[in-house]
Amino acid sequence: MSINSENVQEYVSSLFTRARAAQKQIENYTQEQVDTLCKAIARATTKPENVKAIGTMCFEEGGMGDQESKFVKLNTRVKGVCWDIRNDKTVGVLEELPARGLVKIARPVGVIGCLIPSTQPDVTAIIKAMFAIKGRNASVYSPHPKLQKSTLLTCEIIRQALKKHGAPEDLIICAENPTIAMSNEIMKRADLVVATGGAPMVRAAYSSGTPAYGAGAGNANVIVDETADIKATATLLVNSKFFDQSSGCSCENSIIVNDQVYDELIRELKANGSYMVTGAEKLLLQKTIWPEWPNNHNLNRDIVVKPATTIAKIAGFNLPESTKLILVEETGTGSQYAFAGEKLCPVLAVYKYSDFDDAIRIIQENQEYQGLGHSCGIHTNRDDRVMKLAQTVKTTRVAVRQAMTASNSGSWTSGNRWTSTLGCGTWAGNIVSENITTHHFINTTWISRPIPAYIPTDEELFGDLVND
Repeated sequence: MSINSENVQEYVSSLFTRARAAQKQIENYTQEQVDTLCKAIARATTKPENVKAIGTMCFEEGGMGDQESKFVKLNTRVKGVCWDIRNDKTVGVLEELPARGLVKIARPVGVIGCLIPSTQPDVTAIIKAMFAIKGRNASVYSPHPKLQKSTLLTCEIIRQALKKHGAPEDLIICAENPTIAMSNEIMKRADLVVATGGAPMVRAAYSSGTPAYGAGAGNANVIVDETADIKATATLLVNSKFFDQSSGCSCENSIIVNDQVYDELIRELKANGSYMVTGAEKLLLQKTIWPEWPNNHNLNRDIVVKPATTIAKIAGFNLPESTKLILVEETGTGSQYAFAGEKLCPVLAVYKYSDFDDAIRIIQENQEYQGLGHSCGIHTNRDDRVMKLAQTVKTTRVAVRQAMTASNSGSWTSGNRWTSTLGCGTWAGNIVSENITTHHFINTTWISRPIPAYIPTDEELFGDLVND
């Protein structure tokens, strides 16, 4: 049907009618059946020909990041999720507590409304499909308008995989010609909303009247202390920040470097393809990234997830074609300093510190401005500093000696659950402070049977306070 402002409700209603019919067909599937479907989705979307088709479409349609990174991301993230969830129990009895007379049973949610971001229109769609179907749910996607073809192609490959294994294709439906009104209607009709994307998208999800999981804004700040392996750290930092031109919300935005190793780290970063701007270039760069600063802190869309050389040309200066990252020395923190926030491009702010408490202060003030609750990192060999950082900063993730881009959302060298949605706790206005995964896509029913009564005495209950 032709979609316009008058018939958005009718169109979305038809999508949900199809999705609910499909979900009914699998609500009694066994664990083995849903596990097979999840593996089928992962297999189909990581076949070389499909990886190439999806990754190429994302790059050509969005003009962001780089093609090779998208191929790597599809292969790595999708296979990682498939492996990570293989033993998750989402059907039948989840837990029995005989002493308490309790049994916990997994139940489907129904139809999930999924908001898909422009920076991850492919991987997010695939991961959400696996999580939803693992819980015997259907999903209706609202793709980003600028990358809807990429999400539609991804969904079509998923649908064909479902059909091949005897499941209804309409377990995954992607809306076409999306608008804000359409996204709002999808959220209203869903049983659960999962929103991955910018702050306005997440706020809309929480305001929809439907239970929702959202992700907090990124602005990862990372400490490098004097005990770190500087050469290895520099390589990790560049690889993480440069991957897909900083498309991930977890990539490093500021590094806070101990003064004893500052010069050495800068040398190593430069040796790995980084360029430190001059004072004049810093001003040009700031005006390019935030054209209306300080009245408006919005990023220039022309620089989002674009190469360093492209950003420099827009700013009015040239860089060697081999440049991967732009480094910007900064001393100010918080909302009065543009480079203290999230940049969504391969530009990295660099701070110097001498006292560890001061490094923590820099993180706190920068993340009070943007990125509260999301993540921070540290390159150190002192566990006491790791614990102090984790117990001081309002964050849900602390990555130790790791690339932030890989660590937060799962990797083969990190124990974090693989995901595409990072819950950031109440600090970021989120209901969960962990990675969104399969157990967030089910309801649970508790059976309670009578148990022998035991009523403690006051002495047992209050101990030394019994005579207070």
